[in-house]
Amino acid sequence: MSHHVTAGEDEDWEVAQRMAEEEEGLGRRPTGPAKYVIPTLAVLWSVFQLSIASWLILDSTFVRAIHLGFALMIVYLNYPLLKKTRFGLRFLSTRSTIPVIDYIIAVIAAFSALYIAVDYAGLTLRYGAPITRDIVIGLVLVVLLLEASRRVIGPALAAIALLFILYAFGGPHLPEMIAFKGISLKRFMGQITMSTEGIYGVPLNVSATIVFLFVLFGAMLDKAGAGQYFIRLAFSLLGGLKGGPAKAAVMGSGLTGLVSGSSIANIVTTGAFTIPLMKKVGYPATKAAAVEAAASTDGQLAPPIMGAAAFIIAEYVNVPYVAVIKAAAIPAFASYAALFCIAHIEASKLGLKGMSRDELPPFFKTLLQGAHYLIPLIFLLYELIVARRAPELAAFNAIGVVAIILLFQKPVKAFWNKEPAGRAFKQGIADIFAALASGGRNMVAVALATAAAGIVVGVVAMGLGGLITQIIDTISMGNIFLMLVITAVASLIIGIGLPTTAAYIVMASLTAPAIVTIAGYQNFIVPLMVAHLFCFYFGILADDTPPVGLAAYAAAAIAKAPPVSTGLQGLVYDMRTAILPFMFIFNSDLILHDINSWPQGLLVFAMACVGNFAFASATQGWFVTKNRFYEIPLFLCVTLSLMRPDLIARWIGLPHGRRYWTYLIGLAVYGLLYLMQRARRPRSAAAPAAVSGGH
Repeated sequence: MSHHVTAGEDEDWEVAQRMAEEEEGLGRRPTGPAKYVIPTLAVLWSVFQLSIASWLILDSTFVRAIHLGFALMIVYLNYPLLKKTRFGLRFLSTRSTIPVIDYIIAVIAAFSALYIAVDYAGLTLRYGAPITRDIVIGLVLVVLLLEASRRVIGPALAAIALLFILYAFGGPHLPEMIAFKGISLKRFMGQITMSTEGIYGVPLNVSATIVFLFVLFGAMLDKAGAGQYFIRLAFSLLGGLKGGPAKAAVMGSGLTGLVSGSSIANIVTTGAFTIPLMKKVGYPATKAAAVEAAASTDGQLAPPIMGAAAFIIAEYVNVPYVAVIKAAAIPAFASYAALFCIAHIEASKLGLKGMSRDELPPFFKTLLQGAHYLIPLIFLLYELIVARRAPELAAFNAIGVVAIILLFQKPVKAFWNKEPAGRAFKQGIADIFAALASGGRNMVAVALATAAAGIVVGVVAMGLGGLITQIIDTISMGNIFLMLVITAVASLIIGIGLPTTAAYIVMASLTAPAIVTIAGYQNFIVPLMVAHLFCFYFGILADDTPPVGLAAYAAAAIAKAPPVSTGLQGLVYDMRTAILPFMFIFNSDLILHDINSWPQGLLVFAMACVGNFAFASATQGWFVTKNRFYEIPLFLCVTLSLMRPDLIARWIGLPHGRRYWTYLIGLAVYGLLYLMQRARRPRSAAAPAAVSGGH
């Protein structure tokens, strides 16, 4: 089961590893005493976050300021200005030391973030009329925040924020259709750096109060060994099926995505095992990488954690977090079920088999060996769903459970093997500190993404929102379908260079209100939650979309496949996810809106899965055997009738309350397609030829 990286794979593996490390906040690796600076700051940050979740009571603005101060300080100490040495200035790109200039900038950046807390009383009195000092420190904060986000996330978010800043000041000089009344420097600074409407807005608050704890929970579970356990469990269960490694990749990435929230980290964790094994059973490198990229990207859709954006959705829509989990459940699981189906279709096309049982770990033994990793997850779900605790308290309590596991799992193993427990106990304590440092480093990108995206949100709140709704309405000519396509394409484009959270915040502040408003013009009611999930889904899909799809690049590096063709193949697989937002915009049953009965919810879920299977067959050209051209429209009819029973009911004159009877039409057509293709399928004679063809 273990996969050893050979010398030939070294370089490609390092590329993927480096991408994951950058995503996880591992920048410089200084030597000497300086090597303790960044981990110490990260541990202190984690301890501060755990304190405010338990015993430390602070004003919300202070919490946001300290959170951002830690993030900025870690960035300037951890990431050099340049990735490669230019103009012979090595200190601008060095990774082995922390130059004095970066210590100075780190302190200035942290102070500019903390200024709102340091002079809180004064700023409150001067709100709307900042003095010169406020403006200068505010400008320093904006510049250093954008530079920090460029170092960690890349140039896209900083460029988008700058564009909005220029738009805010240059609005009056633009053509009439997109002209904006413009704002003064005092008003801009007051909104963006002195209030909770800009940098210190809702997204940064969610990052500081909730997201940090969930990221820390994931980092601690990963440090305990849960990631590897989930992969082994997936292989022991599914590895022996047709195309087993691909199916195990889908399940393993889904389980790892529960605790990871980063598609690239997910790919490097699971892809190291799954991609070589997929290639071994006969998947071409491009398809192996694309399956892993699609599965890992979807990890952010999987409740209960869903990356960071789910918590921000709850704040924006003003609903309990459990309501977001409920709304996201059916689309997420239907998307995973369809990817499972695609893995099966690809294996059928290539005539592949699974791995032999002796290559796989035994299921029950594997399940029991790591059953203790399931305890914190089950406990977290209990706290969130049954006990209905606030997300931050649920995460804090679950972190306590993981800490106990980290502390005692090695001493228990040592006792079992009759080895000295003292050293194992020390190792457990070291693991806890390493996990606290890892949690802090992992959070840097999220903290900066939410703070920098707050600049965009702040500018939109200054009166740009209504103008954007007007512009979208004019371009789409009031057509709801065209408007949704424009929103989807814009989300994909904006998401190309941004982390999912930032892409979602930008699109939610720009287009979610527009979707609700424009739909309202046509007497079509779109719940706000649906509009936000629509933006969220397309922000996630950007991770896997060429030309920049970072997830596709990381998977392609491990698989030794061309990145662009991996991205394009991933895009074909992702179509099954892309149709879901268009379906749930018009059929809010799919997000369980106003559905509180289990049988009804399970019926909608089962039909959504079958509808997505039919769509996968239509896009992949295969069901039981190769599709004929006239069968593709029939598969699409099945998808439509199982995902939009309300529409079919309207067409045939059934009342809305009896819409589920139209499921029978879709199931009948699907059954007919099965019988038609089964009759065409060659008998067993063709199977051996297909196997050799697959390799």
